[in-house]
Amino acid sequence: MPRGDKGAYTDKQKRQAEHIEEGYEKKGVSKKTAEKRAWATVNKESGGGKKSGSGRKKSSASKKKSSSKKSSRKG
Repeated sequence: MPRGDKGAYTDKQKRQAEHIEEGYEKKGVSKKTAEKRAWATVNKESGGGKKSGSGRKKSSASKKKSSSKKSSRKG
């Protein structure tokens, strides 16, 4: 598959990229740049093209634990 081929993406990912691209174009970004940014956003959110779900690692964002608990001691 040549670089830039969008065949490995789901229909939903293609729709998302199109919608994001339109938003960038409305902001005055060039067609080429808007397309690049849209696909970069889709890749970031979904991890890229079609992949099977079995045996895949979970994203690092879901592994992070909240460290917002603080000591309740008063000094």
